[in-house]
Amino acid sequence: MNDSVLTALEFIQVSKQFTTSKRPVNALQGISLRVSEGAVVALVGPDGAGKTTLMRLAAGLLLPNSGAIQVFSFDTDQQAESIHAMIGYMPQRFGLYEDLSVAENLNLYSDLHNVSQIERQQRFSELMEMTGLAPFTKRLAGRLSGGMKQKLGLACTLLSQPRILLLDEPSVGVDPVSRRELWKIIDHQVKNNGMTVLLSTAYLDEAERCTDVVLMDNGEILDQNSPEFFKNKMQGRCFLVNHANYSNRNLQKLLSEQQGIIDAIIQGEKVRIITDNADPSNLDFFKNNTSKLNIATTEPRLEDAFIALLRKRHPPTMIPEIKSIKNTDAEIVKEVIRVEGVDRWFGNFQAVKKLNFTVNRGEIFGLLGANGAGKTTTFRMLCGLLPVSNGQLSVAGVDLRKAAARARAKIGYMSQKFSLYGNLSVMQNLEFFSSAYGLKQQRRQQRIQWALEQFQLKSAQNSDSGDLPLGYKQRLAMACALMHEPEILFLDEPTSGVDPLARREFWNRTNLLAASGVTVLVTTHFMEEAEYCDRLVIMVEGQILIAGTPTEIKQQVTSPSLPEPTMEDAFIKLVEARQI
Repeated sequence: MNDSVLTALEFIQVSKQFTTSKRPVNALQGISLRVSEGAVVALVGPDGAGKTTLMRLAAGLLLPNSGAIQVFSFDTDQQAESIHAMIGYMPQRFGLYEDLSVAENLNLYSDLHNVSQIERQQRFSELMEMTGLAPFTKRLAGRLSGGMKQKLGLACTLLSQPRILLLDEPSVGVDPVSRRELWKIIDHQVKNNGMTVLLSTAYLDEAERCTDVVLMDNGEILDQNSPEFFKNKMQGRCFLVNHANYSNRNLQKLLSEQQGIIDAIIQGEKVRIITDNADPSNLDFFKNNTSKLNIATTEPRLEDAFIALLRKRHPPTMIPEIKSIKNTDAEIVKEVIRVEGVDRWFGNFQAVKKLNFTVNRGEIFGLLGANGAGKTTTFRMLCGLLPVSNGQLSVAGVDLRKAAARARAKIGYMSQKFSLYGNLSVMQNLEFFSSAYGLKQQRRQQRIQWALEQFQLKSAQNSDSGDLPLGYKQRLAMACALMHEPEILFLDEPTSGVDPLARREFWNRTNLLAASGVTVLVTTHFMEEAEYCDRLVIMVEGQILIAGTPTEIKQQVTSPSLPEPTMEDAFIKLVEARQI
């Protein structure tokens, strides 16, 4: 790093401890970090790595137990007031007051940062134009879409024109179009105002846009370098594989079990693998399948380096097989979800317009769309939590307008924020949900033991769920949703904010569920995860924009300039074409 460049932020042997559930937690352990002025630096790492603690220490909201933190040579312990004037901090969930309007949030943050009446009007105008929120200044923040909340949170953070911008998971829960708009704003601030940016993210493609990446785990910094440095270390170890006799899902499962393969995920029509050396031809699977196997090297990504390094510290655990679901009438009927001409009105606002689609038994079906497209409303109607205004909707052969309670008994639902009781232990949550689903005595105990073993929760069974790392919360939430052995599982943004290791584990479990006969309907903003779906629809403004397999949807945007589009490419191009 060039020593002539001014240091914006420096951590010197910083440690931070907390006490959680009566036990000490070493959130940070003697870390040293330097961020140069004008740099854009990403913090990445598994859940519980210490990223949020580091951000809060940098913002001066916490003080270290040992070590020192300096912002432009000011010490956070001794000169906190001077530092606060130089820092803009946007926490997770954007730090908004949802009962206040857009304009009221801006005025509140202006007051907190001592922005004068003359200055604030000019800044309001600039920020509203930059974020596209000018038409919505009177709308309550709580009624904004996820992408609009993100932009308002960023506008509030930029009001003070900070020298350092701290963003903690700024893209959680927002669609790819909103993510791209966020980065346009960040790039503008860096290029035009010389701003320094430190952000934490679960999106490794975002981290690739940064000048430096800091890889963390268990409160330690494992490495800090450029994205290119990390990617170059993986040259010759990344491959795309397909096999004439196997579906991508089955091939991915087979490859993930092979010695010498660190990672295997579905990517388009192939399976992307990372090997522990540059020559996969010696692996048993490749030796035995040479005639029907296609394998080609592919350029490494930052996520490949992330997975390769962390797999050494966190080897994958074998997930027990899931037995086929009990025999029910649903096995006779291929279509287990049918949506015909469904509308949903909220007063004069039509949130969902003439939806038509079906979902087959054992299928993974994706529901994608920009924030505010109507996905959550559709989900709530399918779960029987919200009545339709018009049309027909049946789940597991049951008409939801006539027997919603009977249909709900066949449904498991995992919400975006997991709907766990944070002050109850893992065991108490399992006991509560099994009771809520009507399980009794021996059956109840059997399912609780199944959940503890299937989701590897025994070691955490006495811990409060609110203290669990996000990946463990995700496991527990999925276990609770499956206590009554539902035929259909609804997953609403199940991997939002979860790191790549936990996302892989989640999808391995989901694939096993689908193979056992469970029908899965999922919403996600991770476009790569859409590749795991058998079919999907993309919604815009309450309507279905396009439906089909991932391959069929990507073919819609294939062109000479984009011969192999990703799902994210397809999503952005299709949504933006509709908005023109």
